[in-house]
Amino acid sequence: MRVEWYGQSAFHLSAGESTVAIDPFTDMSEMAASRGMQFDYPPITGVQAQLLLVTHEHADHNGVEAVDGDPVILRSTAGALESPLGQVTAIASEHDEQAGTARGPNTIFVFELDGLRVCHFGDFGQSGLRPEQETAIGAVDLLILPVGGGPTIGAEQASLIVERLSPRWVVPMHYRTPRIGFLETADAFLERSANVHRLEHSTFETSELPAADGPLVVVPAAP
Repeated sequence: MRVEWYGQSAFHLSAGESTVAIDPFTDMSEMAASRGMQFDYPPITGVQAQLLLVTHEHADHNGVEAVDGDPVILRSTAGALESPLGQVTAIASEHDEQAGTARGPNTIFVFELDGLRVCHFGDFGQSGLRPEQETAIGAVDLLILPVGGGPTIGAEQASLIVERLSPRWVVPMHYRTPRIGFLETADAFLERSANVHRLEHSTFETSELPAADGPLVVVPAAP
């Protein structure tokens, strides 16, 4: 499976002709400037997908117009849902520690691609993962998890989720990089991780990742 990170929580996953886009954004420069924020990730262009997942309706996650083709879109929802790639499990969660009353709902998406079970946590902001959510997620090969604090969980909560789910690989997301200035860096999370593999590019193949004793944290380069 090929994984490409576009920054923030935006990913494109592909295996053969099967393609999934998650939380795309469009040109954020005008909105960032109006709020005095740095958001310098390049706009997403030239990306096609069969399936497009939107974890919640914030502008840096729901830019569906950035994805070409005619994807099936599953957005901000919950349930066991059919898609061109098979069943998608959409798990209700919150963007904050106040039952969603501060920043709204968030969806954790779980699906299979290339025989691997993928879990994308969106902007998960709860103080902890509830037992029923953990049960619904089940076994995970690739876990994509926010670690930058602020509006989402930070290093400590993210590390606890990795410990509970015990995935094969973890890709941190939604943290401060030279392209974005309003989150914490991934450093505190990486310091808590026993196996860290830093990449020189924003794209990688799961088949080329090194073996590890326990979850391997894969850190793509910022786009």
